[in-house]
Amino acid sequence: MLHITAWSALSPYGHHAADFTAGVRDRRPTAAPVPGQVGQLGCLVPDFEPRAVLGKKGTRDMNRVTALAVTAVGAVLDDGTEPGPDTALVLGTTTGSVQSMTDFTRSSLTGERPYDVEPGVIPNSVMNCAAAQCAIRHRIQGPNTTLAGGRAGALLGLLYAHRLLRAGRARTVLCGGAEEYSTARAWLEARSRDGASGPRGRVPVLLGGVPVVLAGAGALLGEGAAVLRLTGGTAPPERPPLASVLSVHTRQTTEGTDPADAVRTTVVEALNRAGIAAPDVWAAAGTGLDPAESAALDALFPRRARDALPALGTLLGDTGAASAALQLASAVASADRAPGGHAVITSVDGQGLVAAAVLRMGEGS
Repeated sequence: MLHITAWSALSPYGHHAADFTAGVRDRRPTAAPVPGQVGQLGCLVPDFEPRAVLGKKGTRDMNRVTALAVTAVGAVLDDGTEPGPDTALVLGTTTGSVQSMTDFTRSSLTGERPYDVEPGVIPNSVMNCAAAQCAIRHRIQGPNTTLAGGRAGALLGLLYAHRLLRAGRARTVLCGGAEEYSTARAWLEARSRDGASGPRGRVPVLLGGVPVVLAGAGALLGEGAAVLRLTGGTAPPERPPLASVLSVHTRQTTEGTDPADAVRTTVVEALNRAGIAAPDVWAAAGTGLDPAESAALDALFPRRARDALPALGTLLGDTGAASAALQLASAVASADRAPGGHAVITSVDGQGLVAAAVLRMGEGS
């Protein structure tokens, strides 16, 4: 069992956990014009400039997703916790920074010679840049892992964190996800909507030679980051947990699979592993971006459970790899409404990955 003892969130609601909590409880939409892009709407973290938030040292070439992740990890450590060799980091991503990748590729193609590139931007183009910078800036000395799981990245991260704790590789794991809004990501998203092939009518776009399917059709793009601090094992947590993760189950669907049935099967298995019946669930929330996911949850759970937490995709847009992390944070932020109650969080990624987690809200939260 994993225990959640602290959390942080940067979102279109603001830079702090309190901003996120208020926004979730008010169910406030966040769509707004994207600065510098005429007629383009998005859901961006407001007034977020890496150098202004993190200072000038080490941020000259830092991309936005790295800055979001570094800030979120710093916030979850703000209570004075000193990370060390027994603290690990697991960060979910989609592809890293799409903007950094395309900028680097462009400079190689447009320069006088292919190797006429700015050396400082090379690390930004690597998928694990954000996690590495988090470890460097916050002195996290334990295992450092990047999981390319798209929207479900943080749920995959819970499984990875459990293995680290069970194997004794760490005593504390910081687990979450981060995604940036960028013109390059918006362009790739628009390109993936052209045509009618691919999962759920989506066309994969090639990124680094790998086919990637991006956001749900019609969804605004969002950004953000959220991080949970996790402990586990047989020893009692050092502080009363805000919530506990009872089970996580994932499934990779194949082409032709009924997506609603895949979600239902995944959720039922997660509930069975947790020993919880569907009628006893306090809240059941998905991404809000996949009709099949919503239909499956509607069929499994009563309306009161479906209405207990908002599907953040309808409020914050498609926040990519931050999606599941923010949805987990929304459950923890609302734990005081149902102490001891159970929540189900699901995620469906465009490439066929389905994941579900079952949480128990802390009695003292």
